Amino acid sequence: MSQRTFTLGIVGARGHTGAELIRLVARHPGLELAFVSSRELDGQPVADHNDAYRGALRFESLDAAAVAARGADVVVLALPNGKAAPYVEALDAVAPQTLVVDLSADYRFDSAWYYGLPELTRGRYAGQRRISNPGCYATAMQLAIAPLLEELAGPPQCFGVSGYSGAGTTPSDRNNPELLRDNLMPYALVDHVHEREVSRQLGVPVEFMPHVASHFRGITMTVNLWLRAPLKRGFIHAKYVQRYAGEKLVTVVDEAPWVSRIAGRHGVEIGGFAVAPDGRRVVVVATLDNLLKGAATQALQNVNLALGLDEFTAIGE
Repeated sequence: MSQRTFTLGIVGARGHTGAELIRLVARHPGLELAFVSSRELDGQPVADHNDAYRGALRFESLDAAAVAARGADVVVLALPNGKAAPYVEALDAVAPQTLVVDLSADYRFDSAWYYGLPELTRGRYAGQRRISNPGCYATAMQLAIAPLLEELAGPPQCFGVSGYSGAGTTPSDRNNPELLRDNLMPYALVDHVHEREVSRQLGVPVEFMPHVASHFRGITMTVNLWLRAPLKRGFIHAKYVQRYAGEKLVTVVDEAPWVSRIAGRHGVEIGGFAVAPDGRRVVVVATLDNLLKGAATQALQNVNLALGLDEFTAIGE
């Protein structure tokens, strides 16, 4: 018996993450695009904008009621923060069994939604049809901190640098290549939504300072961790290796990873493990592609898990 094909619709498909999702779904043997919604590209062939897609679908401008009426098995909301609620409300009313994956921050603080960072929360999935996809910075921070969570003496300090694709497609200073040339742009240095997200998920206060740089994609997260008791570098490295053993998308490396080596790849690299002479402070570096493991790849992991498929279907290295 052949495996069932599930239908998936994307709302907010014009953005960088939407484009990555289209590429992933196009090569997925168990998923078929039901619709791709974008006001700006309404009526244009999807294939004209995405070289991975070979079908006949055109972009459509679909409101919340129209999305709910389509009856897709899965709806992925790739919208800016604050825009998801009308779609969720329409789906709750008309199609509550639809699997909804929201890529914004709108439901990351809602305990009724499953928070889908599989490497850390896979065991908490219990059939929920509403999944909140973690933030890109937040994914890097949590994976960098989690193995030492029980050893912490105080709040982790996280210095994050993202490529400008993380600022989306709406023009702003943070995605203006001219302003970013030879520049590093700090912003939202306290109370960033990802700071609150990670603090909630890990159960400890986290301090986060984001910056945007002139490269297009990829995040470097440098995390300073104060420890309750002195630890040796070898012990710390082994804790990370043990914690992520068997995790296909997490690679523990010895040296601090480079963002240029993770761009366009689905996984995360964690390394560095620089320990202060007294053994009470360690600096860990994590890199990931903000559009992939920070967004689209993670969304597909969550979709695969929720549909009972192999978690890594259509996700390469």
